[in-house]
Amino acid sequence: MKTKGYLFLAVLLAICVLGGFYYTSKHSCGKLSILNAGSLVIPFERVTQSFQSKYPGVEVVREAHGSRECVKLILGGQKHPDIFGSADWSLIADELIPEGKADWVIIFARNEMVLAYTEHSRYADEINPENWFEIIAKPDVKTGHADPDADPCGYRSYFVLQLAAEYYGRPEIVVLWNSSNMVVRHKSVDLIALLETGELDYAFEYRSIAVQHGLKYVDLPPEIDLGSLEYADFYAHAQITLKDGKVIRGEPINYGITILNDAENMRYALEWLKILLGEEGQQILEELGQPPVVPALTPNIDKIPDELKPYVAEIKINP
Repeated sequence: MKTKGYLFLAVLLAICVLGGFYYTSKHSCGKLSILNAGSLVIPFERVTQSFQSKYPGVEVVREAHGSRECVKLILGGQKHPDIFGSADWSLIADELIPEGKADWVIIFARNEMVLAYTEHSRYADEINPENWFEIIAKPDVKTGHADPDADPCGYRSYFVLQLAAEYYGRPEIVVLWNSSNMVVRHKSVDLIALLETGELDYAFEYRSIAVQHGLKYVDLPPEIDLGSLEYADFYAHAQITLKDGKVIRGEPINYGITILNDAENMRYALEWLKILLGEEGQQILEELGQPPVVPALTPNIDKIPDELKPYVAEIKINP
């Protein structure tokens, strides 16, 4: 009888252990920290919802700033995220990797610049891709853009004006940047409320932001919207010098993502990225007006974690 009793207890213990393992794997506790560009708030929220349906016990903490501001926070030691998603992939490649904060970057999405507005904006019934720069030059029109020292959408707004001046043969267009009717906010998504309340008539935004917030927008010519690989050489004609002395040149918009080297939750960071880079994440980005890069691209293929390699292809970057 004792033998049978011991056997029963052993079986019961095994069931408890396996059950506990199953429960833990499905309801694991822990925290995943994500720092991202303001323009990624809604896409990353959707990916996080999918992630938490698989790992409901994991607390996901997300915080958004302009991508340059995010980099400053990471380098300054104020923020220690597991994952960083940037509206400009080169911020990871040129600033975080050289400082040892990350080893790799994955280019996962593209975007393009548009001029966003609402039905209540002045001259909303007149503006089009041929006259938009004349409309925002009117003395009763207020236009907004993000701060280029904090948010890539800011320096990309300046590039649009530079490229438009050359494309249309109208050098006066770039002067609009310093107009008294030009309003600056820390990051591009901060301009949305001003558009909706009528404090702004127009704002330079990413197409994805306009789509996600139901804004009207002017489709700019591909030669100036920074959304086409075909015009990369022309985009490079534009440049800006930021307050810290960094010179940035125009290039097609490419979003980048990485897991930081000091990530506290590598396991769940990888699982979250698998969703973003997989078919589900691609569909989310497409639905939200942000074309995914398929397959995602990386210049650091040898550094990419093995779990992510099925989702990426190598790209050569000219020095």
